[in-house]
Amino acid sequence: GAIAGAALNRIGDFNPQEMANTVWAYATAGVAAKALFGAIPGAALNRIGDFNPQEMANTVWAYATAGVAAETLFEAIAGA
Repeated sequence: GAIAGAALNRIGDFNPQEMANTVWAYATAGVAAKALFGAIPGAALNRIGDFNPQEMANTVWAYATAGVAAETLFEAIAGA
């Protein structure tokens, strides 16, 4: 959709809360956003040390709920 596309174009500017809230919202709504869920891990990995525990939990929950695999992201969060 248009919102996912706009978010995808700005994902590099998102802070950890914005990344977590975005994937959480899509997962909660049950709306598929394959490209967005595919882009978040790369952006998040660069800033994993900036995520607080709630942002980490919300991000993992969103991926699990959406059924989207993100092993590298999960491993980084587990090790943070």
